[in-house]
Amino acid sequence: MTLKASEGHLSYRQLSSFFIPLGFSASLTSITHVIINGTLSRGENAAFIIACYAVAFALFGIIERPIIVFRQTCSALVKDVHSFKVLSLFMVIPMVLIIGFSMTMAFTSFGDWVYMNLFNADANMVNTISDTFAIILFVIIFSGVRGLYQGVIINHLETKWLTIMVVIRLIIMLLVAYSFVYFDYITSLSGAILFLVGMSIECAISVWKGHGILKLSYRKKSKDLRNGEIAKFYVPLVFYFVIQTVLVPVIYVFLAKTNNIEMGIASFALAFSITQMLLSFFMYTHQLVLQLYEVNRQKVIRFIIYISLLPTLALVLLCYTPAGTWFMGEVMGANEELAQTTIVVLKFFIIKTLVFPWVDFLNGYLMLYRKTKRMAIAQILNLITVIVTVSLLVTFFPSWNGVNGSIATSLGELVALVIVLTVVLRMMGKGERRVRQSN
Repeated sequence: MTLKASEGHLSYRQLSSFFIPLGFSASLTSITHVIINGTLSRGENAAFIIACYAVAFALFGIIERPIIVFRQTCSALVKDVHSFKVLSLFMVIPMVLIIGFSMTMAFTSFGDWVYMNLFNADANMVNTISDTFAIILFVIIFSGVRGLYQGVIINHLETKWLTIMVVIRLIIMLLVAYSFVYFDYITSLSGAILFLVGMSIECAISVWKGHGILKLSYRKKSKDLRNGEIAKFYVPLVFYFVIQTVLVPVIYVFLAKTNNIEMGIASFALAFSITQMLLSFFMYTHQLVLQLYEVNRQKVIRFIIYISLLPTLALVLLCYTPAGTWFMGEVMGANEELAQTTIVVLKFFIIKTLVFPWVDFLNGYLMLYRKTKRMAIAQILNLITVIVTVSLLVTFFPSWNGVNGSIATSLGELVALVIVLTVVLRMMGKGERRVRQSN
């Protein structure tokens, strides 16, 4: 897809062909974990196998965050082959640090201590978790390389390739999963191997396509990219994603103080997973700004207005029609009590579905103008709001159970929206003043 940026030529069809494949790739990626858990659940001691894999994967989810950020960093900063090489060398530093830490976790007693004390793992689980994590840590390498080249692919607007590579990844994972089941080799390590195979396939396709784009389309030399500029953009973005990861575990800690602990945590967890599933399609909204906002900002904003309502409409349908009860029972497998409680919790997540696409859109604006530090500040205030709100709610309304978590989460997201919107409006105001002064 080519755009005449200087002339502002941009159609809704071009916007859709850029954004929809991004949304599908994000949504399809979640099926990865369905395949893995579905495979592990067929093992002899399924509960033990899944629990060990879950602990290893939870730890991976935290330490991978600084690597995932390179997708956004590349799509925002890389403009030629030279800047790609500079960013690639920069990535080596956090990659080495994270792999070093991961190897310490996998091959020393420090890892055993973390599994038992921070993740409440049983002593019998420690060796299996450690072996599983030793395989998963290699995923970090593939994830980093994949992110770099996907940044190039997104920057060149070839987003259909992200969907293609995820589909190929899922097909191969299904074949490998079938092999594990057929040969009756189902352990926690099987889950880690499946994850590694899937990520390596996606990485290989990303490198092949991204390298081709670099050779053909990134020959022109632009302004030199320096490590200081990368660090200024990258470090606040890492803090942003790490804080985002911490939010849900913090809520679980407070929900443990509600009247019905099990129902409170279960209903919130189920409602949150459904909400994230609906919002996963909009995880790349910031890329619309990074790649197309300067081409035609009016059309980009109008496009966001239309599509941002979709997750809210879907959640309203689940909360206020019989479709919700059917979905909770037949698709999610919840009993009647859990289903009804979860639907109540979901009603307060409607606010989050309205707000999130716009927070991500405005974050894209901040990325575009290299103001990622403001994003981190907004996320910190989001976390503070969540902690204060949920602590007050569980103190004064412990009978609300999981609802306390959804109210706190939505309110935190709303605070983040107000902050980033205020920052963006001020930036726009300053920009307009500079234009008037120059004239």
